[in-house]
Amino acid sequence: MWAGFTIFILALLALDLGVFHRKAHTVGYREALSWSAVWVGLALAFNLLVYHWFGSERALEFLTGYLIEKALSVDNIFVFLMVFSYFAVPAKFQHRVLFWGILGALLMRAAFIVAGAALLQRFHWVIYVFGAFLVLTGVRLLMGSGAEVHPERNPVYRLFRRFVPAVDHYHGAAFTVVENGRRYATPLLLVVAVVEATDLVFALDSIPAIFAVTTDPFIVYTSNVFAILGLRALYFLLAGALGQFRYLKVGLGLVLCFVGAKMALADVFKIPIGVSLAIVATLLAGSIAASLAVAVSGDRAPVPPDPRNDP
Repeated sequence: MWAGFTIFILALLALDLGVFHRKAHTVGYREALSWSAVWVGLALAFNLLVYHWFGSERALEFLTGYLIEKALSVDNIFVFLMVFSYFAVPAKFQHRVLFWGILGALLMRAAFIVAGAALLQRFHWVIYVFGAFLVLTGVRLLMGSGAEVHPERNPVYRLFRRFVPAVDHYHGAAFTVVENGRRYATPLLLVVAVVEATDLVFALDSIPAIFAVTTDPFIVYTSNVFAILGLRALYFLLAGALGQFRYLKVGLGLVLCFVGAKMALADVFKIPIGVSLAIVATLLAGSIAASLAVAVSGDRAPVPPDPRNDP
């Protein structure tokens, strides 16, 4: 199953970049909506396979993990938006950056999941560390800390600028360019490095959150992968409207507090997976509904600049 799933995902990625997005272009709203529907549809179809293979319990675990990871990915989208704005990445090259950034994210998260599963199996007390970490992260989100993004302060950015010879201007979709007989990195490669570094930080939150739902590495990995695969389409779909979801971070904070408490109390009281799914869905739906209600009333939060509107 692991081998078959990996081959299936690699085939999807090859089709994505080699066929459907072979030429660099600006991804419009309609295209983003279509691809979002495709990725969500594939995830739900795989969920049916999980139900067929493992039964309803594992299927609910997959769906809950997918929903949590999908919601947490909204924070990634906000960071992508800030990074693209800071580096003035042309709109037609943003999909290419996200493709390679997300490919690296899949590899990193696979390593994180294997390590997390090994830790939980060998050292049971780690479950309390994960639970406390998730609760603290949720409280930070509720208090609004860590909301600002400063790409220039990223350590990967500093190391890259210091040790990697680079040019200051873009050369189409190329990551490197040869000038005067020497190879240089373009700003596009720097942006990929920053995207990878920020996803590494987000993985520290999202991986423990899914382990709070299930300790089955296959379910953890597959739900994570499907959520990440749809992240690019979700970015192009929501980038211009993130400011309207002003209460989504509140919902995410409550979800993290809930799953952290669920993980920490697992040895005392085990919350049924169906109840967990209902609570997570209610918290997220409630925060989105409250955000849209405020937006419709005219009291909108400031909308970040949309990098797709190139000067």
